[in-house]
Amino acid sequence: MSQAALAISLFFHILATVVWIGGILLITFLVIPQVTNVLEDQTALHQILLRIRGRFAGVSNLALAVLIVTGLLQMTADPNYDGLLRLDNQWSRVLLLKHLLIVIMAVLGLALQLSVSPALERVSLLLQHGKDGDSEWRRLRRNERRLTLIIVLLAILILATSAWLVSI
Repeated sequence: MSQAALAISLFFHILATVVWIGGILLITFLVIPQVTNVLEDQTALHQILLRIRGRFAGVSNLALAVLIVTGLLQMTADPNYDGLLRLDNQWSRVLLLKHLLIVIMAVLGLALQLSVSPALERVSLLLQHGKDGDSEWRRLRRNERRLTLIIVLLAILILATSAWLVSI
């Protein structure tokens, strides 16, 4: 791969990382807590959280796709890469750890998108129409927060393994 192609791939990889992990951190630690504090127990809270979830899901999925494509390009161009599942050096083993963390993070993200978020959407619609569902909504929000915090921890570990890879 040419230097120019590698530089372009690295640029998009870093941009996608900022969007994916930066977005997760921003939404988790800034947006959601502030919106929740301001709109505590109002029906507008359910609508806003629903829109944030839906909007970020598309953006984060695109960023993940970009990360996969650009990461594979960079991996194969790296002189430490010896081949698929060849773990002959420390770089390859750390890269495998990073990929495992990414897979776990992506699976948890899919669980949020395909299970918890749709359930929250259903309960939010019930609440908007004055129906009972407050305890279910709180239970689902707790599950969402737990999964999100695990995802944040994994994101930090992925960044740490990236730094480790560069230092090898």
